[in-house]
Amino acid sequence: MFPKIDSLIRTIDANLIVESRKKVLNPLIDYIQKKVSNKEDIRLNFICTHNSRRSHLSQVWAQTMAHYFQINQVYCYSGGTEATALYPKVAKTLEQMGFQILTLSNDKNPVYSIKFSKNEHPIIGFSKIYDDVFNPSSHFAAIMTCSQADAGCPFIAGAEKRIPITYEDPKDSDNTSSQTEVYSNRSFQIATEMLYVFSQLKK
Repeated sequence: MFPKIDSLIRTIDANLIVESRKKVLNPLIDYIQKKVSNKEDIRLNFICTHNSRRSHLSQVWAQTMAHYFQINQVYCYSGGTEATALYPKVAKTLEQMGFQILTLSNDKNPVYSIKFSKNEHPIIGFSKIYDDVFNPSSHFAAIMTCSQADAGCPFIAGAEKRIPITYEDPKDSDNTSSQTEVYSNRSFQIATEMLYVFSQLKK
């Protein structure tokens, strides 16, 4: 793992997560634990409306924490109810936190390689609908990261489990002086919660 990310993770105090929020995270812990106990692949598809901000941050941090806690056979994806583009500030925020970002294509919907470690497979980040061929079609958990997608998609085809874990949209800070701080805080919140999830698992 890249040193800056490793150092950041070591500063996270999951004890700061309030009990009501832990209850929100527990269904995801239970889903992953069952897969770990049965030695099954773990597929997590993080979904928000535009697959541009929160779902990508969740995908990246979940994959990173799975590696950090050595939970194997974890495959993280993201999608939306519609495809737009991964918002550039998300890539910049992850880069500032220590991820290695490479732009693979630079059209209306750029494709990014996002690496948390020199020798691990990169996470491929681009906007897509949740049932895109890039994503799993069965045997996965759908994690709804925004209330709009949670309300608008009561049924996700192929999902074994549907788990709402919603976050406030950092988009509200776009074009303001607080944008960098808001995106950083949201990324850190998601990192903290994904650390908590994976730290609770018993191999």
